[in-house]
Amino acid sequence: MELAQVRLLVSDFAACYRFYAEVLGLKPQSGATAGPYEKFSPATGSAGIALQDRSMMAEVLNELGGTATGHRSLVVLRVDDLDTYCEEIAARGAVLLRGPSPMTDRMRAAHLKDPEGNLVELQEWLLLRG
Repeated sequence: MELAQVRLLVSDFAACYRFYAEVLGLKPQSGATAGPYEKFSPATGSAGIALQDRSMMAEVLNELGGTATGHRSLVVLRVDDLDTYCEEIAARGAVLLRGPSPMTDRMRAAHLKDPEGNLVELQEWLLLRG
């Protein structure tokens, strides 16, 4: 398992993009200033911070509201075999909210919550960027 990123679910994507890129000086992956998603990388290290528009995750999980009172963060973990890993953690008591299922053409994902209600996304990358 590898920590892929910590993702912040934001309502004002443009303002948060400017903060992480211009104020903190993190390098944006694609330059998607209007969202709905962007990953920022520090000068060193492999994991980064990502921003995701709250409404995008609301559609995925069909439960999150668009206001700041809902979920604010999402821990993302990459696994090699999503189906096997989900079976293993379900046997240990995890309750999946969604998946495993396709998230994009390059990734499958499953979602669950920790005991405090924090969202966790498990990813299996199907295709890596070239």
